[in-house]
Amino acid sequence: MLDVASTGFADPVLDAQAQFRALADALARPGSLRAFTPRLTPPVGFPAALASIALTVADHETAIWLDPAFAADPGIAVWLAFHSGARTTSDPSEAAFAFVADIRAMPPLAAFGLGDEAYPDRSTTLVIAVESLAEEGALVLSGPGIETDRRLGVTPWPEGFSAQFAANRALFPRGVDLILAAQGVIAALPRTTRIREA
Repeated sequence: MLDVASTGFADPVLDAQAQFRALADALARPGSLRAFTPRLTPPVGFPAALASIALTVADHETAIWLDPAFAADPGIAVWLAFHSGARTTSDPSEAAFAFVADIRAMPPLAAFGLGDEAYPDRSTTLVIAVESLAEEGALVLSGPGIETDRRLGVTPWPEGFSAQFAANRALFPRGVDLILAAQGVIAALPRTTRIREA
């Protein structure tokens, strides 16, 4: 049942365009922080930043995976279907986008869609809620879109996750991309990014 207190974008066209520009900029400049201020009211328990990204990128052809914390509330899937037309899947490897409440509890990156050599773009983009993002932190990033290196702080950042991401990067051109979302800000870690912990 759709939560009557929830809403989609205040202005669907302009809001989606603004959020898409922020996402594209974040992906082009890995690890850089981009302001992200959604204008919607998602169901309780579904962070506004994740909800806004979902309405920006999803349509009736999009398969979305919701982690158990989000899937436990059927109202979230109903809200997504109503506002975007997207369907949910219980198989993370089938998803074009995966929405994650807790990076520490999600399946390994290899469980998601990794694309193939002919269609590497048919992989999963993970949209992950985190507690905070900071311009200075323990992660040292390099690679395409980064002039020398860039520091990024992510809380939480699970033990061993940098190694998982390195294994993901080694699959290039296949592999998943990450979008991290905290209160009012996002950062992206495309599959081409190198991560070193300082």
